[in-house]
Amino acid sequence: MADYEIPKLTGLGYVEVPALEPDSMAGKGPYVAKPEFQKALHFPADFDKGVSEGYELVPDWKNRALEKLDDLRHRYRSLQLYLDICVKCGACTDKCHYFLGTKDPKNMPVARQDLLRKVYRRYFTFAGKYFPKLVGAVDLTEAVVEEWYNYYHQCSQCRRCSVFCPYGIDTAEVSMAGREILDHIGRGSKYNNEIISKVFKIGNNLGLPGLALADTLEGLEEDIEEDTGIKVRLPLDEVGAEVLLVTPSADFFAEPHVDGLIGYAKVFHEAGISWTLSSYASEGANFGLFIGSYENMRRIALRIREAAIQLKVKRIVFGECGHAWRVAYSFLNTLAGPFDFLDPKYPVPQHILEVTWGLIQDGKLVLDKTANDDKVLTFHDSCNVARGSRMGDKPGGQFEYPRNVIKAVCNHFVDMPADTIHDATFCCGGGGGLLTDDLMELRIKGAQPRMEALKYVTDTQGVTHMAAICAICKSQFTKVIPYYGFKMDQIVSVHQLVSNALVLQRQVSVQARPEDENEDR
Repeated sequence: MADYEIPKLTGLGYVEVPALEPDSMAGKGPYVAKPEFQKALHFPADFDKGVSEGYELVPDWKNRALEKLDDLRHRYRSLQLYLDICVKCGACTDKCHYFLGTKDPKNMPVARQDLLRKVYRRYFTFAGKYFPKLVGAVDLTEAVVEEWYNYYHQCSQCRRCSVFCPYGIDTAEVSMAGREILDHIGRGSKYNNEIISKVFKIGNNLGLPGLALADTLEGLEEDIEEDTGIKVRLPLDEVGAEVLLVTPSADFFAEPHVDGLIGYAKVFHEAGISWTLSSYASEGANFGLFIGSYENMRRIALRIREAAIQLKVKRIVFGECGHAWRVAYSFLNTLAGPFDFLDPKYPVPQHILEVTWGLIQDGKLVLDKTANDDKVLTFHDSCNVARGSRMGDKPGGQFEYPRNVIKAVCNHFVDMPADTIHDATFCCGGGGGLLTDDLMELRIKGAQPRMEALKYVTDTQGVTHMAAICAICKSQFTKVIPYYGFKMDQIVSVHQLVSNALVLQRQVSVQARPEDENEDR
């Protein structure tokens, strides 16, 4: 493991408010996107002035930045409201995991907002135009742009600070606006923009071609049959299936993600639900959200609509991914609707947990809870699920459904401290488009509050594993928890637990894959 300063865990279950270390995280932003990735997202770039450490701002960048800020404050009136109403009461200052972990005061949510608010005041308010020093307004300079790039990529847009804000200010919207402005002047994040480019070019974040995906799914089918003696299909591009499953591409190759995918397949198999994945829209995640780009969110979401129409499915189900579910639940109909061609008996979209919990309640799955008796489980509420979505037909379903399913397949479950779960959950530290190795120090420090809560239940309740329903959370935790003395295999998918407990009884004949038939011809 690389050598980083690792925060010490106290075992108390919470993090003390740290002494300030000004600018301790200055200059630690992510790599800048190459012009080719900017172009793929319809963002400008200066193709003539690339440099080894990054890329130059586009010509006339200052006017472009101010024009985009003006556009955003009129397009999203909530943004202007958030820029206008903050009274700096301090309620949010100690609610951010990055501030608690890094001690940098500019990672206080109010201070991070102010990086943009000061420029907004300078150019768009009467007081800022004529009496800038009196209201803390500042000119937009290259130094300010670099601060934006640095600190708006030290916000995972988790919205925990918003839960505690008496005015309901959504700091994530400010961060998203900051990133979108940066994209429009040539300062996009390499990690985010390259990933989105792969979705447009190939269909998923990994850049996994259709043939490779088909081969991966076939291999998983063989693994399941070898393990259980029963053929369980993982279909791809099958026209007429009832369900289109849209899941994060991490589910196709990495543990514990792939174990969750196997769990989905077993659930569909045992319930007799025909389903398919799409090679055209194999990606559930939508990184357009992270960069605040409605246009790119819509381009990604439309791929799902097109796949659903092409495959003639009756419903769309999303796998275990936090922000994929938030985008689906909150925005999918606006981005890509209406979905009047789907079966009206089902909500659009559904979460895989809604499907599984419904089947459990209806007695359609035989479960052996003892299969998970080697584990004492706790559950990490993922931010975008907890604070930006719902499950089922009542408020709070997003908290109940995962726990209900875990308790149905496990005998031993305990929650972490109450002020670290549900809508007060702490971010994993890698969300919001920050899951990149060039931000590893930030990710490790940002994980500290969740690690404190995990250590507490480990020490007091004997917890051995933590389950999650977000691909980013799983990837983040498996990478950072060894720095805190845990083991990476202590992170599990919820449907991995379902897979362990589900007793397969249904034998079905297996038709050839479409690609196999083509080979025979």
